[in-house]
Amino acid sequence: MITERSKSIILLTGYLPGSDKKLKPLSTIEWNKLALWLHKKNLSPEDLTGINQERILAKWDDYKISKERISNLLGRGATLAICLDKWQRAGIWVINRSDVEYPPRFKKALNQKSPPIFYGIGKKKLLSTEAVGVVGSRNISDEELSYAHNLGKRISNEGYSVVSGGAKGIDENSMIGALENDGTCIGILADRLLQRSTSKIYRKYIMDEKLVLISPYHPEARFNVGNAMSRNKFIYLKSKVTFVVHSGLKGGTWTGAVENIKNKWVPLYVKNNNNIDSGNSALLKKGANELATSINEISFRFK
Repeated sequence: MITERSKSIILLTGYLPGSDKKLKPLSTIEWNKLALWLHKKNLSPEDLTGINQERILAKWDDYKISKERISNLLGRGATLAICLDKWQRAGIWVINRSDVEYPPRFKKALNQKSPPIFYGIGKKKLLSTEAVGVVGSRNISDEELSYAHNLGKRISNEGYSVVSGGAKGIDENSMIGALENDGTCIGILADRLLQRSTSKIYRKYIMDEKLVLISPYHPEARFNVGNAMSRNKFIYLKSKVTFVVHSGLKGGTWTGAVENIKNKWVPLYVKNNNNIDSGNSALLKKGANELATSINEISFRFK
């Protein structure tokens, strides 16, 4: 069941398939302004969808976010109902920042920059498990694919969930390695949550309550480079430590690793290699720890 509060927040901040593309949802910063204003007036987001909407908005005076825009966003109720029916039939749920299931580390580290909404499918309780992150590029060698698979298996043997981005390559192989070993996984996706949730790769593990997939983007969102880059920080923030198997000198894996080093969110371990086109050595020079080449030699006593 999706709460009335979550519905209101989706109307104000979410992109809805089938709605007016010219109508821009509130950004996280804009949403925070409105949410703070409502809080100061002892109001909740769901109050804006009630019969007093016009009276409440009459007092809104931020010229950068027009009353008309807010009203038009809230007027997408019929479109939202159609989307929710489709999403809920697929098993998708929604959590907002006030829900207990919302990962507290996101709010602690990002404060008001944390997404107002996460969409998800699978067992919510897995979001509270301790996890180890595994990330890496799509275009990698068979040896690195095997390494990622065995790394996921080793992480599950140590009693941790694997948290990754669900992309083909390192992400997917590490997750499958854990799941095939009866472990658990948290996939933080940048796109196509609805499609991924019904895929042959993941559906069985979702049904077996071994896998949860979440995304701050609407369940039918297509791939977007900006979204993929922005998603990476949640993998780090949900992990106790993150392992980089292979990184380029640019792209999502590189950007996410550098962002983590800069913000000192969690310890970072990078597998060394002799590939001059990879960014692994550069990340080690930036202060990352070296990840053992042999899976069995990896210590889980993290710095």
